[in-house]
Amino acid sequence: MKLVASAAAWLFAVSLAAHAVEDASDAYIIDLPTTLRLAGARNIDIQLAREKLAEARATQESAIEKFFPSAAPGITYRRHDNLIQNTEGVIEDVHKQSYAPGGTIIAQTDLGDAIFKSLAAHQLVKAAGHAFDAQREDSIVSAAQAYFDLVATHSAAGVAREALCISSDYQTQIDKAVSIGLAFKGDALRVKVQRQRDEIALQQAEEKVRLAAARLAQILHLDPVVELRPHESQLLPLSLISAMMPAGTLVEQAMAARPEAKENAALVVAARVAKNGAVYGPLIPSLGGQAFIGGLGGGKDSQTGNFGESEEYVGLLNWRIGPGGLFDFGEIHAQQARLRAARLTEEKVRDEIAQQVVTGRVRLLSLADQLATARQSLSDAQENLRLDQERKEFGVGIVLETIVAEQELTRARTDYLRIVAEYNKVQYDLLRALGQISMDFTASRVTRSH
Repeated sequence: MKLVASAAAWLFAVSLAAHAVEDASDAYIIDLPTTLRLAGARNIDIQLAREKLAEARATQESAIEKFFPSAAPGITYRRHDNLIQNTEGVIEDVHKQSYAPGGTIIAQTDLGDAIFKSLAAHQLVKAAGHAFDAQREDSIVSAAQAYFDLVATHSAAGVAREALCISSDYQTQIDKAVSIGLAFKGDALRVKVQRQRDEIALQQAEEKVRLAAARLAQILHLDPVVELRPHESQLLPLSLISAMMPAGTLVEQAMAARPEAKENAALVVAARVAKNGAVYGPLIPSLGGQAFIGGLGGGKDSQTGNFGESEEYVGLLNWRIGPGGLFDFGEIHAQQARLRAARLTEEKVRDEIAQQVVTGRVRLLSLADQLATARQSLSDAQENLRLDQERKEFGVGIVLETIVAEQELTRARTDYLRIVAEYNKVQYDLLRALGQISMDFTASRVTRSH
């Protein structure tokens, strides 16, 4: 309990130091739930995936529309002059014209092709929907991790700022001691060099803050000019998921839940349907029909009379042999190869999912142990600096030991922040690997963990 309290006290001090110099008037304060909501609504990659889903649905609509006839209303005008052969074979000199206003209804359906393509298009819509879900999960994870980086850089800037305060105060003490002859000039230079290093570290930390804010703004598709600042003043470890379950159980859960696995399963079905379409589709005959309903008029030379009703009907039933039809072995072999490739891709994706789950679990368990060690190291470094500052020699602490103690404390604080950020980020990685990422789900867990 003392260890946790010590770390919490340090984090509170860092947050005060950070807020002491912040001017939030020109900054946008953002928290994790807001980040997740913006990622789901404004992320460009999600919008692109949404448009691909819309395109797949439109393709399915086009495949279904091939079952329906089309109409072509209009008027037809025909004119013939000079020689023509009549039905008895006699060549005659004929001058005639005709006109036929009306509507033509045309239906031409390669029935087998339309059936299998509509079935494949349905599977491609399912695959695009799962791809959209996968992209949304990726974007949510990227936004959450970028937010953790933003909080971590802000906290790290607070660490650098406090380190500079410590070294500046110590330099003031040493300069006074040198001026009255109680300290060595070289010690004052050592402290001055350390303070300058702390100034550089603070400048670098502030640069990382601005870069992290720009990265988060890019992911959220916000105006890059807007300065984002985290609502949280300190980076605390979250508890979103437990990695104590066996790896095999977690992998099984991931295979059942991951949208990538569902996407590739749908793609395999679509490839199988396309292969069946190439093999069995040409066995189904093409159906065609044409109906003209209107009128016909005209006659010899330039006559325009003799107008009356006219109808004409045509029906077709045929099979295609060759390319695009029966015995098109090239298309059959191509579709078979695509099916084999889809199955191999599915296996590859399943292997990647299993690897991600195992890796995430191992990292989470390791970082949990590292976090406990980092807390202890932070407590020890704080105590070491306190003892060195209390030990005086002619009223001034031993310079080298104090500088080293300050460096160790800064390093311990930085390591602690880095491990906490990685600990939080890897939990999102594992949630993503298990297919348990959603905006509402993660936001509620964050609220409970706080």
